[in-house]
Amino acid sequence: MGMWELVVILIVGLIVLGPERLPVAIRTVSRWIRTVKSVANSVKAEVNEELRVHELHTNLKKAEQQNMNNLAPELQESVDELKKAAESVRHSYQTDATDKHSKKD
Repeated sequence: MGMWELVVILIVGLIVLGPERLPVAIRTVSRWIRTVKSVANSVKAEVNEELRVHELHTNLKKAEQQNMNNLAPELQESVDELKKAAESVRHSYQTDATDKHSKKD
């Protein structure tokens, strides 16, 4: 908006609202504008974060598919250990769930 457009809006507002209500109306409108901008920026930040997370997840999947066969021996051992640990945790949860289910019957 240009300078002259703002002047015209202020003059029309002064005529319509009067000198007593114009400052209150300006403050109210400026609060609305700030609130709308804040919400828009918040939504924009959330969308950007979700897109970044999705892109990182996609890149990680691609890297896993391409490089799992090309890992150094030390890294392959670490991956194997992590897989074993995950399997043991999953097995213990499955065992606990089976035990609890059989006790209920």
